[in-house]
Amino acid sequence: MPISLYLLFCTVALIASLTPGPAVMLAIRNGANHGWRNAIPSSFGNISGLFCLACLSMAGLGALMKSSAVVFEIVKLIGAGYLIYLGIKQWRNAGQAAQREQRATQAVGARALYTEGLLLALTNPKAILFITALLPQFIRADVPLPRQFAILVSTFMTLSFSALMSYATLASVAQDRFLGLLRSRGFNRATGACFVVLGGFLLRLRRVG
Repeated sequence: MPISLYLLFCTVALIASLTPGPAVMLAIRNGANHGWRNAIPSSFGNISGLFCLACLSMAGLGALMKSSAVVFEIVKLIGAGYLIYLGIKQWRNAGQAAQREQRATQAVGARALYTEGLLLALTNPKAILFITALLPQFIRADVPLPRQFAILVSTFMTLSFSALMSYATLASVAQDRFLGLLRSRGFNRATGACFVVLGGFLLRLRRVG
């Protein structure tokens, strides 16, 4: 693969990774509520989901979603439902007392955070369609497919993980600077509302083709 083509892919993938969305909101929430270290499992979960989506897109799921309205609607409803569920859960947790919130923060397990990030990625039809549209544009017929797949997907995962951890770290630093403001009831309810709004936007997503 020519270096110019690879750099173009890196640019597109980085812009996509930095664009605010469900994964970014999750990273910000975890960074603010649990600290940047505890955002690592959820970010790993998210990029694990991206890897699974890339494999599924290569297997034809993206094309199936484009051609089948039923499959697209099912995936869309699952993804929107999960985002709305996260939003309602976050809103309800915001009503806890400060000490109870602190204990809940300390008790959050890495497995739960990883699973949350993984499910968020796997239930996002926009991510499936994006990966399906992105990867083929940089695949060359004269180069073995497995090698190209490994390079492109590992690059995308690395850039995505770096972007999510950057957001989580900024949220964690901001929380420290503002003396717990980002752990307040208002912030948690705001992030919960953002998840619900993102779920609503996902319901409006239309099938391409």
